[in-house]
Amino acid sequence: MVPIRDDNPTKITPYVTYVLILLNVAVFIYELSLAPPELMEFFRTWAIIPRQLTASFEGTLSAQVLPEWLTLVTSQFLHGGFAHVAGNMLYLWIFGNNVEDKLGHGRFIVFYLACGVLAGLAQWFFSSGSDIPSLGASGAIAGVMGAYILRFPQAKILTLVPLGIVLLPFRIPALYFLGFWFVMQALSSVASLSAPMDVGMNSGGIAYWAHAGGFVFGAILAPLMGLFRRGSAA
Repeated sequence: MVPIRDDNPTKITPYVTYVLILLNVAVFIYELSLAPPELMEFFRTWAIIPRQLTASFEGTLSAQVLPEWLTLVTSQFLHGGFAHVAGNMLYLWIFGNNVEDKLGHGRFIVFYLACGVLAGLAQWFFSSGSDIPSLGASGAIAGVMGAYILRFPQAKILTLVPLGIVLLPFRIPALYFLGFWFVMQALSSVASLSAPMDVGMNSGGIAYWAHAGGFVFGAILAPLMGLFRRGSAA
């Protein structure tokens, strides 16, 4: 299923959502300028390397200029391919503006980055010995989706649904669209426990634990940060 837009207007201009999209696209364009060896070195510096993060938590000094814990933030702005960045930015475009509308600009950026960090830690917990870079905004965006499903369960999502060889548009309540998405991520997370964990998008792996974890953390954090306050936050 491919979401196109939601029927859920906002009262504010979602500047933070726009800036996040621009930053992600700008970093991806920079990635395209790098030769393959340079790109891999870029990922190994700015993405999460689970084994190195584990070593840093154990007190081992790293030769990296960037502290390993900081990659929990920087990795959120990296992507492994056009489909990766395009899909993530589509979901952020559709769901981010409404959550920003309710949390306000300042709380929204804190919420977004916190969800990304917690999602990264969830993925790290189940792949702490991996040397494969973990990267992408999907954990943070999953947090936004977890907030959205709580605050706007009946909002309609215009969605292209495959029926045979054609895609037909349907308006699906967010409760069902996002609920189905979360169930699929959760089931894939559990299934991944019995298989080798490939974390990085560059190797074809999908960080299911980051998706499911980000969604849950978003659903927990957003109400604590004012998701259900009346009106739009400043």
